[in-house]
Amino acid sequence: MSSARPRIRRRTALTAVPAALLAASLTACSGGGAAGSAAQAGGDAKAPETSISVNLTGDAAAPGEPVKVTLAHGKLKTVSVTAGEGGALAGKISADGRTWISERVAAPGTAYTVEAKDADGGSDRATFTTAEAEKVNKLTLAPGKNTTVGIAQPLSIVFDHPVKNKAAVEKGLKVSTSNDTEGSWGWLQDYSGKDRVDWRPKEYWKPGTKVTLKAELNGIDTGADGGWFVRDYLTTFTIGAAQVVKVDLDGHRLALHRDDKQVMDIPMSAGTPGGKKASWRGTAVLMSKEGTINMNSETVGLGDAYDKMVDFSMRLTWSGMYAHAAPWNAPYFGNANRSSGCLGMSDANASALYGQVRVGDPFEITGADAKGTVAEGNGYGAWNVSWTDWQAKSALR
Repeated sequence: MSSARPRIRRRTALTAVPAALLAASLTACSGGGAAGSAAQAGGDAKAPETSISVNLTGDAAAPGEPVKVTLAHGKLKTVSVTAGEGGALAGKISADGRTWISERVAAPGTAYTVEAKDADGGSDRATFTTAEAEKVNKLTLAPGKNTTVGIAQPLSIVFDHPVKNKAAVEKGLKVSTSNDTEGSWGWLQDYSGKDRVDWRPKEYWKPGTKVTLKAELNGIDTGADGGWFVRDYLTTFTIGAAQVVKVDLDGHRLALHRDDKQVMDIPMSAGTPGGKKASWRGTAVLMSKEGTINMNSETVGLGDAYDKMVDFSMRLTWSGMYAHAAPWNAPYFGNANRSSGCLGMSDANASALYGQVRVGDPFEITGADAKGTVAEGNGYGAWNVSWTDWQAKSALR
């Protein structure tokens, strides 16, 4: 793909008509008098031909640039720039009426048609096609579309390829809420090693908040090794009840609070302190409710300590910390931490908690028996960063 801007500007007439008819259609009306008589008698007085030039031309125009339409004479009245599949680029006419510039950039591999009309009723038309993207970047959005989530759930975007042009990408990410929630994007590295950007509110969401993300990314170059976006994205979700799970590692108990009232109090056993098997402290966010799954200690770097099916599994981090049923640890519930890092409880209590919690609920974990604080990329650890420090992670600040 060539990144050089084409230098030759091309104009194509809207329709092929006889020159005399074209001149007549673009001649200003006259109310009579000498000047009007002279024109009717074959004089030289006539309006200039409508003629536009477009900054992008040809069959391999460079994408990622706004479309600029310039009128040779007079003032523009309307300009439309439409894509082959029915899309359109909005734009604005300059104060002097001579130019029009699109608000968004031209996307790769797209055929565009430009149609312009001037204030005197004349029109002109041009076409161009942008070069195909040599590499395409895609993304994964969380939470899912039209879902209801807990009060700590961030908007999270993980990119397939590296994002060097973070500011350009962030400008295209437009969040709106039903109650003007204050929030900020923050760039981080996902646990997978990929680039990621999360939008979290300053404080936990208010229940009932409706959130919409319009990711207007089509045509944005993410930079070296990243490739281009070739589509936009849209997702919406709603915030559910105000639920917080409070975990006391030292007291060996877990309590569910709803609307600031405790509704469950569960004895549990967390990770064995003093090494890799210890649990994390800080705020973790319930990422998924996975039911009965196989847990193998070798997948989290703990050798061959265990390999078993585990019920009522609730994922809290990518590194493998869950809340789940652990009947084999029953002697330790409420009095000691003897798990391999997870928050274990009886079958009955795990079932009850599993039925009450929602993806996006915060687990606020306190206590000395921990191996550190949940990192921001290890699940949704943004709540362990101060608001000021989180804002500083935006590419636009």
